[in-house]
Amino acid sequence: MNSKEILAMVVSEADGRRGEDIVALEVSQISPMADYFVLVTGGSNRQTQAICDAIVKKAHELNLEIGSVEGKREGQWILVDLGDVVVHIFREETREFYNLEKFWVDAPLVDVSEWVKD
Repeated sequence: MNSKEILAMVVSEADGRRGEDIVALEVSQISPMADYFVLVTGGSNRQTQAICDAIVKKAHELNLEIGSVEGKREGQWILVDLGDVVVHIFREETREFYNLEKFWVDAPLVDVSEWVKD
């Protein structure tokens, strides 16, 4: 799978677990670490963990390499490293505090609307 297809899978899985405010940033031109960062908010620790579980399960089904999963036990900020796509799953207050969108302000937004169901 290419990074755009992995991005589509991540957004779809996060949306399927009722993730909110899903944002994808194309960081390939400003960072060597990934092509895309995905940011998603969960309403509780249990929900952030469920979003993580759904993404990891689908990645396993697709035989994708998972670099690491960090922060799952706490559930405040979970990072899932899928190589070219890095997923940040936050509780709302943690996302507001770290404000990664502002930190990566030079990264273009990716339109994720085709992967998000109303």
